[in-house]
Amino acid sequence: MRDHMLTAIAAASGLDALDACRVEALGKQGTITALLKTLGKMTPDERLVQGPLIQGLREAVANGIAERKATLERAALDARLASETLDMTLPADATPAGTIHPVSQVMDELAEIFADLGFAVATGPEIETDWHNFTALNIPETHPARAMHDTFYLQQGIDAKTAGTADEKTTFSLLRTHTSPVQIRTMLSQKPPIRIIAPGRTYRSDSDATHTPMFHQVEGLVIDKGITLGHLKWTLETFVKAFFERDDIVLRLRPSYFPFTEPSVEIDVGYTLVKGKRVVGGAEPDGWLEILGSGMVHRKVIEACGLDPDEWQGFAFGCGIDRLAMLKYGMDDLRPFFDGDIRWLKHYGFSSLDVPTLSGGVCA
Repeated sequence: MRDHMLTAIAAASGLDALDACRVEALGKQGTITALLKTLGKMTPDERLVQGPLIQGLREAVANGIAERKATLERAALDARLASETLDMTLPADATPAGTIHPVSQVMDELAEIFADLGFAVATGPEIETDWHNFTALNIPETHPARAMHDTFYLQQGIDAKTAGTADEKTTFSLLRTHTSPVQIRTMLSQKPPIRIIAPGRTYRSDSDATHTPMFHQVEGLVIDKGITLGHLKWTLETFVKAFFERDDIVLRLRPSYFPFTEPSVEIDVGYTLVKGKRVVGGAEPDGWLEILGSGMVHRKVIEACGLDPDEWQGFAFGCGIDRLAMLKYGMDDLRPFFDGDIRWLKHYGFSSLDVPTLSGGVCA
């Protein structure tokens, strides 16, 4: 019986045939299994003789099946390796990678453009004092921007002010409502001439499709001798053309009012309608979009920073980075910027290798 079974196992031409031999010999209804079941009915003397023989048969068949299986598997692998080829020159599959958020991308674009115009990037604290955020910018106590429903105040700052122990120049009492305090801190810490942009997070109590309690803003400041509104207009025209990468940009300056600039102007950019959507640019605009506010730095702001307004003049401007990203890259809702939806980020995100450059295109 052993010789017959081992011969059948050695003759198995494949794994399926070998498994059939295993079932026939060692399966629940197999020959060897049936022999093992007879041991219980034998006398002790018969079991002493037949037990080792049946167990030896079982081990021999099991070893034969294992050896034959290993041989067949090696043969199958050799045949597969001989028939299959792998082209090592093919590119590897792309691995999962993160993307640069549109806000970060636009910040890099702004820094690249203004660096070419001679501007440095300045930063400041996001928790500010009343003096740096309001008073030094010629914003009076009665101005609506100072109201509780517009500004996020810190409790310790409110308590100190109520107790009459607050020093508005040193008591950090609110989340900055704009990056203008960075301009004040820069004028206090360094001597003119000054050319800076101040990008960063700002906070206001507002929330809808185009406003969020936390948003991103960039402001610019130039302080020098002989600065005029013409310098401001040229700087903004150069910036907008570089940012949208179009030479047919048309700007419109409208008189406005800001406490920290005089005169103050709102900047509108012309747009054309393409398939029902507004596209920035066009020699003959179909309409106008407001994109930023600006003006000549107010004399009182220059004086508050210890400079002589009769000697030093300057201009300032500010705009929302999120709004610029929406306008440039075709987004119609501000809220997804902060949702953390990986699908949105993959759609609107940028490769970490596409660093904005003026030579390669700021929106590479």
